Amino acid sequence: MSPARTLATAARVLRQLRHDPRSIALMLLVPCVMLFLLRFVFDGSPGTFDNIGASLLGIFPLITMFLVTSIATLRERTSGTLERLLAMPLDKADLIAGYALAFGLLAVVQSALATGLAVWFLGLDVIGSPWLLLLVALLDSLLGTALGLFVSAFAASEFQAVQFMPAVIFPQLLLCGLFTPRDRMAPALEAISDVLPMSYAVDGMNQVLRHPDVTGDFVRDALVVAGCALLVLGLGAATLRRRTA
Repeated sequence: MSPARTLATAARVLRQLRHDPRSIALMLLVPCVMLFLLRFVFDGSPGTFDNIGASLLGIFPLITMFLVTSIATLRERTSGTLERLLAMPLDKADLIAGYALAFGLLAVVQSALATGLAVWFLGLDVIGSPWLLLLVALLDSLLGTALGLFVSAFAASEFQAVQFMPAVIFPQLLLCGLFTPRDRMAPALEAISDVLPMSYAVDGMNQVLRHPDVTGDFVRDALVVAGCALLVLGLGAATLRRRTA
């Protein structure tokens, strides 16, 4: 990998995104709008918002980054841009790292906006530090970015990229502990949930929600989410193709 090539790739992606306000709005505003709506859906039961708001603070950014990243990367391939880039002295790892860096910078802004809105405007009541919420939300956004880069290698069109969402995101959403504690699930489903990264994202948010200090479980959850993001980025670099068949 070359840091200069990685930075050049990230700068190019950011320049392109600057001319795509709809994608920027999807990444930055949609998680905030969803949290805002959720707060007033449970207006008569603020305790319910406190219980699930922290979890969704991590889930919403993950989903939006997955969608935007997978579609944006696939658009590069179908337009021929990816083929031209890889014809240059640019390693696949440089390309994937550049995309991850560009979308990661947007993930920082997205996570900061969503966390600030939830904690200081919508009144999300957390016992732990809001900065820890921000950390987990950022890791979740990076995980969504990594998953989006990875699945884009297996899609032939933007429509197919969106179709990966039920296969990649929905099972994690159902088994992450958002709807019922994971230890109350059927043993087989609990075992599956133990290997899904979104489960640890939700657990990490809940640790901040319930504990004033950093716990060992929080450190484990954060490391698992970060490790999964790095692993998926590595798989994305290994499976990256020059063109869509």
